[in-house]
Amino acid sequence: MSDRWFSEKLYPDFRQSLQIDEILFEGRTAFQDAVIFRNSRFGRVLTLDGVVQTTEADEFCYHEMIAHVPIIAHGAARHALIIGGGDGGVLREVLRHPVDQAVMIELDQTVVNICREFMPSLSAGAFDNPRSDVRFTDGIKFVAETDEKFDVIIVDSTDPIGPGEVLFTQEFYADCARCLTERGILVTQSGVTFMQDEEAAQTYRCLKPLFSDVSLYLTQVPTYAAGFMTFGWGCLSTEPRRTDVAEITRRVAKLDLGARYYTPEIHVASFALPGYIKYLQRD
Repeated sequence: MSDRWFSEKLYPDFRQSLQIDEILFEGRTAFQDAVIFRNSRFGRVLTLDGVVQTTEADEFCYHEMIAHVPIIAHGAARHALIIGGGDGGVLREVLRHPVDQAVMIELDQTVVNICREFMPSLSAGAFDNPRSDVRFTDGIKFVAETDEKFDVIIVDSTDPIGPGEVLFTQEFYADCARCLTERGILVTQSGVTFMQDEEAAQTYRCLKPLFSDVSLYLTQVPTYAAGFMTFGWGCLSTEPRRTDVAEITRRVAKLDLGARYYTPEIHVASFALPGYIKYLQRD
């Protein structure tokens, strides 16, 4: 940070900068450097190790799509697992559904604490919801050892650098698959594909041997610059992704999502990939 600008350093040859109006938090957690600052366009911004994680203004573009697509496609999810997601946005969206329990596994408790204090709109009370079960432990270790089963697993990780690197391996995805129920679905953030094509391709390659139905799907998040944000999709059944827009509309009508990005039409369309991303799914 210099001259009141934050410059992201995710890529060596591309940089985006956000003006800093006010720094609300700056410090070191047990695992990473964290900064929360205010920007006039995007509101409060969370960065970890020099990379923008989420902002108040556009977080819904990410959190709605990573949560609603798998849960609504499943159609009867009662137990959800979130790996990561310390800002609370995914937990908030999961709890808009009639799940009995949402287990969240977060390694860095400080991230949860600072987001609850300085960015409370992201979790919107989700951490205090009686259906929430937040556990501060290693997600890798949890899925390797647990006997619990989940209908949907959402991996809301940082990029594959630093603490998030271990959440992009086939061993981890295999353990997640073991933790799923019969029609269970795993989704995982897979990067901004124009800039991180190998990240998306590797996710697809890792999921392919483990699931009956594997794909990538899309969202668009303004502060994740340079193109579409990609999610990896792995399902133990081929049925959920075939759910048509009429049935998705019927399911959504029973909920109070208050969504600003997600719609039944966007749900279906998000699996229609541009050629340069579809190419990454080649065998």
